Amino acid sequence: MTLIRLQHIMSNEIAKRAFLSRPPEPPSDVLINDPFGSIFIGTTKIFKMPFSWTYTNLANPHMSIVGITGSGKSYFIKTLLIRASYVWNSNAIIIDWAGEYRDWVKQSGGVVVALAKGDYLNIMDLSSMKPLDRVKQIINAFDLLTDIGQYPEQKRLTEEALEQSYTNFGFIPYEKPPEGKDAPTLKDVIALLDEKLQEGTYEYPAELENAIYRLRQFAREGEDFFARKSTLDLGKLANSGLVDVDVSGLPDERFRALAGLFIVQTVTEKMRAEGWLSVKGLKTILVLDEAWKLAKDDKSAVITIIREGRKYGFALIVASQNPTDINEAIFSNVGTTFMLKVKFENFLNFLQSSLNFSQFIRTEISRFGVGQAAVEMAFQSAIRFPGTFILERIEGEEPLHVYVITLSDILTQGEVSAKIIENEFQFEQGELQNKLIELNMNKIGVDEVFSKLNQSGRKMKILDFVQDLKLNDVSTNNIVLFLKGIGLDDVIITRIISRVGA
Repeated sequence: MTLIRLQHIMSNEIAKRAFLSRPPEPPSDVLINDPFGSIFIGTTKIFKMPFSWTYTNLANPHMSIVGITGSGKSYFIKTLLIRASYVWNSNAIIIDWAGEYRDWVKQSGGVVVALAKGDYLNIMDLSSMKPLDRVKQIINAFDLLTDIGQYPEQKRLTEEALEQSYTNFGFIPYEKPPEGKDAPTLKDVIALLDEKLQEGTYEYPAELENAIYRLRQFAREGEDFFARKSTLDLGKLANSGLVDVDVSGLPDERFRALAGLFIVQTVTEKMRAEGWLSVKGLKTILVLDEAWKLAKDDKSAVITIIREGRKYGFALIVASQNPTDINEAIFSNVGTTFMLKVKFENFLNFLQSSLNFSQFIRTEISRFGVGQAAVEMAFQSAIRFPGTFILERIEGEEPLHVYVITLSDILTQGEVSAKIIENEFQFEQGELQNKLIELNMNKIGVDEVFSKLNQSGRKMKILDFVQDLKLNDVSTNNIVLFLKGIGLDDVIITRIISRVGA
């Protein structure tokens, strides 16, 4: 016979119970916002509440987004940009490190510009800035991207030559420039330093020669992408709807970072010049995806902008597969962080220490499927509810096509039973396509892989998948990097490579 025991419990005792006094999601008035002033993202996992994002009550409109390959990160960014254009008529500039947004922007009717493929940016263009302010920005960029900071005399010589070049072109260092006046280029700066060297009167010629050499790295014929007259007007691009600035054709990370810094600095100055917006909304959204050099260094202008907050009606989105590539100051200062699937322990450690979420949230993040996310919001004032909660799935503008690579043909029964490793890996369509392109597969090869996936219900065994990579001339080294990138350990990778004979 079962006994039922009745207890009298006071309301103040009930309130002490965490699941009642601290619900795992914010209240509905925080999650559900005016549809004409917010972006719908998805539905919460626990209480099934619709969540629409707005920056109104947040510290600022800036965002960080993290998630491994295939987690749905680029799908989410595209959703944000499309809906921001609907709600606020926002412009968007994507600094596209790998060229992965190019086709989507074209299909969406946006503008694509390709540095190193016919387009140039003169990093000495002033964009309404005082010449001395631009000199400081250029020096800051060289300090970040080269070793000039270790050589004070070379830094001084470069700074003086930059200032003198503006003066020689008729600009007054402390005054805003007149409109339509052409700025000097790095080649003009090099010419001044060369002239000083040829005079033979400077007592430290080696310092002068090294200063010239450093600048020439960005001004050699064929690599003078930032040392010629601009073919692009960044001021106009910031008001041109959806814009993809493809920097994937630039020679290396330094060139791409220089392009990114210049664009970030110029757009920021444009927003400052235009001042506080009288209407609500985001005028421009600037996206940095996998721009680790800009997001990691303490000296980067990106961190300064994040800390400035909400002043100018524009938002910065910093996204990465690797959260340790994003400076902790960014996580500490952005208004919102979206965490899609993250697996590696050191990445989870970094996120948890930066954002201070619970072990429950950490476990959920490591188990997410494609399109699931945890959201961390930093509010302007103190709150009495959790700032971190979980979304069931990001609900985008188009269907989220999920493709699955299963390990059922490579794992032993014991490994499956013990759940030592995940039995399958999920990918969002666009991210898998971009990953295959990064592996140097041509369009025909990519189409063949997707044709096989679609014929088999969007699912393929890992050995068949790797065999297709091999047949499309993907190197063993690139195959191994791909497998490591999705979280497989060396034992499983070795087993796969030996089976396919790569």
